[in-house]
Amino acid sequence: MASEDLSRVRVQELIKDGQCVVTRRQASSTIKDPSWRVKQDDIVELILPPPIDTTVKAQDIALDIIFEDDALLVVNKPAGMVVHPAPGSPDHTLVNALLAHCGDTLSGIGGEKRPGIVHRLDKDTSGIMVVAKNDKAHRGLSEQFAAHGQDGRMQRLYKALVWGVPLPAAGTVDMPLARATNNRKKIAISRAKTARHAVTHYRRQRQFANGQVSLVECRLETGRTHQIRVHMAHISHPVLGDKLYGSGMKSRAIHLTDAQKTALTALDRQALHAAALGFEHPITGETHYYEAPLPADLQQLVEDLESTEMKLAT
Repeated sequence: MASEDLSRVRVQELIKDGQCVVTRRQASSTIKDPSWRVKQDDIVELILPPPIDTTVKAQDIALDIIFEDDALLVVNKPAGMVVHPAPGSPDHTLVNALLAHCGDTLSGIGGEKRPGIVHRLDKDTSGIMVVAKNDKAHRGLSEQFAAHGQDGRMQRLYKALVWGVPLPAAGTVDMPLARATNNRKKIAISRAKTARHAVTHYRRQRQFANGQVSLVECRLETGRTHQIRVHMAHISHPVLGDKLYGSGMKSRAIHLTDAQKTALTALDRQALHAAALGFEHPITGETHYYEAPLPADLQQLVEDLESTEMKLAT
């Protein structure tokens, strides 16, 4: 592996672990200080131990793979699947499934045989994700996500069904976000110093149910936790089915037909889908762009919302 394939953090970890040997005037010594200064004619050898097996178990779970090569894969994540194991979801996650699917093709992320997760989708958000298989791809993709598409390499588009009709039909929500002080599970608009810059561009595409619901496309300029859900709720158009940020919109459901109410209840998740992802391949430099149509549950909801029979509010 070439040195440019390793991240700076990984190189520092290797040095601290005693994997760096410097030969000076025919005398060799192990260096454990990353700030150690190299002198002219020094011979520096960095030892790369084989990647260790991850403690996360591989599980044979079906995946919708859109693209795959030696460096990365693009997957269409279903709603209901957690991306990474956590205390509340120790297994049956996307990472568990990827470990089983990729097997020995994983050359190691940070010295561990695991897929490189460079971005995440909420458990109940469906759609496209890209995952790295090695350190070089992981670093290249991470840099693109950190740039939030401002350098033109990355595009992230989402589809959402929201309450009401956003006006104007196209606009931008530029509001900083931070963890809510009264509920650690929520993200909130914040002016605190710890708040992070967040920008969402939306465009209304269709209206349903006599203006009760709209289909919008959201383009992310930044990628913060719950960003679309919080921003759309902030402009009074929360995502349908969003129990965390859209609970105040339950009264709108009385304007729907029984079939539409049934479809919304059956959804049992926020109506949010990562519909497209574009990026520069971190190895080849080629432009990649992938789209995923609305999944069956959201498509069914759209079809039911297209019904013109409305129940008048009493």
